[in-house]
Amino acid sequence: MLNDAIELSSLRRVLVVKLRHHGDVLLTSPVFAVLKNHAPHLEIDALVYKDTVEMLSLHPAISLIHHVDRGWKRQGVFHQAQAEWALLRSLRARNYDLVIHLTEHNRGAWLTRLLASRYGVARKMPNRGRFWRNSFTHLYPLAGGNRRHTVEIHLDALRRIGLYAAESERKLVLVSGDAAEASIQSKLAAAGLASRGFIHLHPASRWLFKCWPAEQVTSLIRALQRLGHRIVITAAPDPVELAWVRKILLPLDEPVVDFSGQLSLKELAALCAQATLFVGMDSVPMHIAAAMNTPVVALFGPSGEREWGPWQVAQRLLVSGHACRPCGNDGCGGGKISECLTDISVDRVLAAIEELLKSR
Repeated sequence: MLNDAIELSSLRRVLVVKLRHHGDVLLTSPVFAVLKNHAPHLEIDALVYKDTVEMLSLHPAISLIHHVDRGWKRQGVFHQAQAEWALLRSLRARNYDLVIHLTEHNRGAWLTRLLASRYGVARKMPNRGRFWRNSFTHLYPLAGGNRRHTVEIHLDALRRIGLYAAESERKLVLVSGDAAEASIQSKLAAAGLASRGFIHLHPASRWLFKCWPAEQVTSLIRALQRLGHRIVITAAPDPVELAWVRKILLPLDEPVVDFSGQLSLKELAALCAQATLFVGMDSVPMHIAAAMNTPVVALFGPSGEREWGPWQVAQRLLVSGHACRPCGNDGCGGGKISECLTDISVDRVLAAIEELLKSR
């Protein structure tokens, strides 16, 4: 037994800090659920970047979401200082008893000190020195080498204070909301698509070195269409992603339903929930599909599937046999193209899709 476990009944408010990208934030969602399950009286708040708020909004265990706007810097030092001060005042007004910091961002150490919380939990960072170490009351170790899923690493923060989650409590939580669901129902009806009557394909990522070659995606779509499948394709409104999708779709003889650049994150979640299957890369939409309990076929190259794979959902993962992966590099030799992805054949992906569809 831990000799420094925290008695949750003595706490009133908790702040969970995750200042990272969309997928990282979504993978924190079980932390909030587990805390609320074991201590229903707690008010649990989140601090995230503004553009990732939709990953946690409507989460039934979260009382309040604070955000940091990365655009503050672009508006000048004076504006940024005002915004940061307003944020700090809002945080201090909540009188947090516990701060759970889930990244290596120095802001978490400063906040834990400035908020004067009784307890603070964070990852051990041996290279950060005394300031980091003394900012928190509880530190948990990180097992290196891509050996554990990110969800489990997040839950280590709770294990460190004596809170152990049951397997059934570790699911991702993402609520799309009534408005997004109604919007998607309308879009699908206009396209003549029924619920569970299509495959959702999201082939792009802002990190193109994570993407399967456009020509192979085109070939996969053709093969799926020959088998009678309807395809819905999505992408972020980023110009690079939209150009990638145009490259995929241009050679097709038979059209697909193209929602690229048209959906909010909540609408993307609602769409995933209606699909019979999701096909994509290591990306935010892959995690969203897993959260909506939609079966996933995912291709992994430079990133590690043990750490970032689709969580607790029916799945087929496709990887190459390259001994160097997962390397995390921006393409082989920094050349933007990852051979561990280009070597995955269309036939392998098609077989994985058919196998997963038959298993349902």
